[in-house]
Amino acid sequence: MQSFNLPRRLVAEGLGTALLLATVVGSALMGQKLAGGNAALELFATTLPTGAMLIVLILMFAPISGAHFNPAVTLAFLLRREIGARIALLYWLVQLAGALAGAALAHLMFAAPLIAFSSIPRTGPAQWLSEGVATFGLVAAILAVMRWRPAAVAYAVGLFIAAGYWFTASTSFANPAVTIARGFTSSLAGILPSHVPAFIAAQLAGALAAASLMGWLLRPGKESGQVPGT
Repeated sequence: MQSFNLPRRLVAEGLGTALLLATVVGSALMGQKLAGGNAALELFATTLPTGAMLIVLILMFAPISGAHFNPAVTLAFLLRREIGARIALLYWLVQLAGALAGAALAHLMFAAPLIAFSSIPRTGPAQWLSEGVATFGLVAAILAVMRWRPAAVAYAVGLFIAAGYWFTASTSFANPAVTIARGFTSSLAGILPSHVPAFIAAQLAGALAAASLMGWLLRPGKESGQVPGT
């Protein structure tokens, strides 16, 4: 497998995260424009593009940077010692920068103000639990599918996030960089900036739980009395 130097890996992470946010925010703005106030249609208008774009971005950039696009995913790989602390910190920085740039790009494409703080409240135990569950499921899916069918990771991630839009009360942000950037958009994808820290805390808790559980669950080894293939 070809190895890419750090600058290329950082550009891939930043660019991928920017395109992801441009999709999330841009599709929310388009849905808001075309759905005529139908909330379900507006949500669907964001679900499909986000899931599809995640698949494309992972297929594009996974061979270069691993295609994390998500500080919670980078944290999981750091805990598994598959990425060093210095590189993880740099990934976090470019992911955040890319997310903010992507949200701003979406605003420019729709002739909206470059920066517009969100006024959409997203808080409370149900929302926090949803973010913990969403991030747990996302990280668990990545780790498990990487173990069994690495070529299918892109599809697993895209499908999980698409499902997460609908089965979680929070619409499955599941990404600290995405969450921060969504505080700077007036689109329906936004979150009140003062509610961002609790979302991030829940996301990191979900990522830690998934990394811990899947580390045990996927550990190779023969259990006493285990029948091969069962």
